[in-house]
Amino acid sequence: MTLPKCATPPTPQETAELRERYRAERERRVRPDATAQYRSTTAEFGYFAADPYAGEIPEREPLRDTVDVAIVGGGFGGILAGARMRQQGVAKVRVVEQGGDFGGTWYWNRYPGIHCDIEAHVYLPMLDETGYVPEWKYAPGDEIRRHAVRMAEHFDLYENALFSTAVTALTWDESAHQWLVATDRGDAFHATYVVTATGTLSEPKLPGIPGIEDFKGHTFHTSRWDYGYTGGGPEGGMTGLADKRVGVVGTGATGVQAIPKLAEDAGQLYVFQRTPSAVDTRGQRRMTPQDVGADRPGWAGERRENFLRIVSGEDADRDLVADRWTESAALLEKLLPSFRRDGEPDFEAAYEAADHATMNQIRDRVAAEVTDPATAEALKPWYRYACKRPTFSDLYLPAFNRENVTLVDTADTHGIERMTERGVVVGGVEYEIDCLIFATGFSVGVSGVTSGKLPVTGRNGLQLLSTLAEFGPRTLHGFTTPGFPNLIQLGPMQNSSSVNFSHILDEQAIHAAALVAAAERDDALLEPSSEAVAAWRATCSHGAPDHEWFHAECTPGYYNREGRGRPNGPNAYPHGAVAFHELLRKWREERVGEVLRKKG
Repeated sequence: MTLPKCATPPTPQETAELRERYRAERERRVRPDATAQYRSTTAEFGYFAADPYAGEIPEREPLRDTVDVAIVGGGFGGILAGARMRQQGVAKVRVVEQGGDFGGTWYWNRYPGIHCDIEAHVYLPMLDETGYVPEWKYAPGDEIRRHAVRMAEHFDLYENALFSTAVTALTWDESAHQWLVATDRGDAFHATYVVTATGTLSEPKLPGIPGIEDFKGHTFHTSRWDYGYTGGGPEGGMTGLADKRVGVVGTGATGVQAIPKLAEDAGQLYVFQRTPSAVDTRGQRRMTPQDVGADRPGWAGERRENFLRIVSGEDADRDLVADRWTESAALLEKLLPSFRRDGEPDFEAAYEAADHATMNQIRDRVAAEVTDPATAEALKPWYRYACKRPTFSDLYLPAFNRENVTLVDTADTHGIERMTERGVVVGGVEYEIDCLIFATGFSVGVSGVTSGKLPVTGRNGLQLLSTLAEFGPRTLHGFTTPGFPNLIQLGPMQNSSSVNFSHILDEQAIHAAALVAAAERDDALLEPSSEAVAAWRATCSHGAPDHEWFHAECTPGYYNREGRGRPNGPNAYPHGAVAFHELLRKWREERVGEVLRKKG
C-alpha cells in the first residue's frame, strides 16, 4: 500500500493538538442512546416508507406455482443474481420486489441532485453485456435506474417478477426439497432455490426527535421524495418551494447532493447539521466512449477490476479512473482490510500524517469557498478520513454563500432538541418552517432477515435469525448456512466489501449461479458442513485487522454504530476483495463439492 505523500509532516505537538481537537469534537456529538436515537418507519410513521412512485397497484390473484429460483429483492443484487442464473441456463427465475419496479436503492432514491459518487463506468454493472456506455463520469440517479431496467429486460427478468410485493416468510419443505415463499399479497409458491438480495440500503432511517408527531407542516424522507409538494424533478425546478421555509436534517452523501438544489429553489433553507461531511472535489464531466476504451471487448470489466485493485490496496500498472477515490485509496485501509495494510513498523505514524494532510486540505477548501467565517468553521470536518464516508461535490459549499441559506449547527445539543407545531428547536431557538425533509439515509446493515421482518425457517424448524443471534455468522464464504438447504445469501456478511459495492454484488451473483449449476448437475442440495463453516470462520478471524480502536475514537455515525465502536470479529474476509474473488474462483474449480449434499 502506497500512502499519499505528506509535503510537510506534522510535528508531534501538531499531531497531539489535532488528536485532542478530534476528541473534543467527537464528545460534542456522541449520544448515550447511540443507534436508539432513530425510530422505525412503521406503524404511525409508516407513511415515511410508503411508495410514492408505483401509482395504483393492480389487483392480482395469489400465486401457488413453482419456480426454479426465487430472488428476494429487485435491486442490483437481485438483478445480477437473476442475470447470472439466466446465463447458467436457469429457466424460471422469479424476482420479488417491494418497490414498483427494478432498481432497489435507485428506485427509492430520486431526490434532486442525485448522482452516484463512484464513476459510472465502473459502478454500472454489465456494461459489456448490454453494450451501454454512460455519458457522464458520475451517473445521475435516473440513468442508473434506467440501467437497472435495461439489465432486467435484457435477461427477461420481468417475465415472472412480482412488484409491490414483500416476502413475509421463507420456510423449508423437507419432503419436497423446496422453499415455500409467502408474501404480503397472499402468495404461497415454491422455489427450489432462494437467493436473498434484500440489500443494506432499503430501510429509511428516521430520527426520533421529540415532538415530531406535533409538527403541523409537511414532512418526508429523501428516499420517498414528494415532488407533488415540491414540484420539479431530480434536476431541480421545484417551484412549489419558492415561497416555503424548508428545513433539511442530515448532511451526509444525500444532503450534500440535495441541498444545493434546494438552495436554488426554496424561499428559505435551514440546514440542520450535527456533523459536517468531508466534502472533496467532484470533477463531473462528460465522457466519450473513446475516453474509456469502450471500442474494445471487455473494457468495462477491465476498468472496474482496475478500480477495485487500487481501492483495495493492490498493485496496478495504471489508474484508469483517476479520481479522488483512487487518489486517497490508502486512507480507506481502516474500512477495507487488505493484506498490504501494515508492511512497515512505522505504518500507523505515516498513515496518520497522510490522513492529517488530506483532512487539512479538505478543511482549507471549506475556508476558501465559504465566505462567512462562522459558517465555514462549522462546516469543517474534525475527524479522521475513514471515520465517515467521504463525499464529493463542487456545488455544496458555495450553496452556503446564498442569502436564503442558513446553517444551524446542532452539535452542542447532540442534534435537534425537539419539534413544535411550527418548527424545529435548537439551542432554545425555534426555527419556524413549512416543510422538514429528512436526508437521514438508510439503516445500513439492516435487511429483512437481520431485522426479523423476514423470518427464515430451515430444517427442523431452525430459525436463521435465532442462529445469528446465538452463534453469530455461520456461513461458507458468506453464502450458505448449515440447516438452510438451497438458501443463498448475498451481502457483506463473512464476505468481502469495497466502496464500489455493485462490483462485489456481481461477483456474488456469479458465485450464486455457479452454486446452483453445481447442485443441478449433481442432483444435490446446497448446504455446507459444520466443519467447512468452522474453517471459514477461522479464516475470517485469522489475520483480521485491529480497527476497533480507530472507530472507537471516531465521530459518531453509521460506520461505528453512532459512537459505540466497530468491534473486531469474524464478520468479513480480512485480505481484501481482489484476493477473495480469486479464492472463490479457485474454490469453484477445485472444491465446490464441499457445499453439495445428497438428497434424502
